[in-house]
Amino acid sequence: MSIFNDLFDRLMGHEGGYVNNPKDPGGETMWGVTKRVARAYGYNGPMRQLPKATAQAIADKLYWQAVHGDELDPLIAWQVLDAAYNHGNRQAIKFLQKAVGASTDGIIGPRTLAAVKAKDKNDVVLLFNAERLEFYTNLRTWLTFGRGWARRVAGNLRYAAQDN
Repeated sequence: MSIFNDLFDRLMGHEGGYVNNPKDPGGETMWGVTKRVARAYGYNGPMRQLPKATAQAIADKLYWQAVHGDELDPLIAWQVLDAAYNHGNRQAIKFLQKAVGASTDGIIGPRTLAAVKAKDKNDVVLLFNAERLEFYTNLRTWLTFGRGWARRVAGNLRYAAQDN
């Protein structure tokens, strides 16, 4: 059974309701779903009214399934899901691949999954979050959003300790 539903609720703690910050390159979002993604998924209503259930269906199909969440240890799956939702699948997978010493092509396949399984899950989480923090600090929007991103990663490290 997938742990996705529980992790989606946790994800909403990071993403929450409606945001339309002019400094955010993602633009208008609801439940962390950008308008572009919502439209691509077939939702055409006002973003403020995007149903949470629609956001959950999008997160399941476009992120959880894409990063093979059910094939990862739950401790690692949470970290990858949160990063995929925030950075996109390819970047989240690259963080994971760097953390486990796999080729960084941004695609999860048998080699990446084997490399993840061969490494201690706690080490994967620590290295994954190190990659993520380093990535954040190189973004041009770090000065605007960096404090929130750092808090997000700190929260994920706390989740890792709790989930272990």
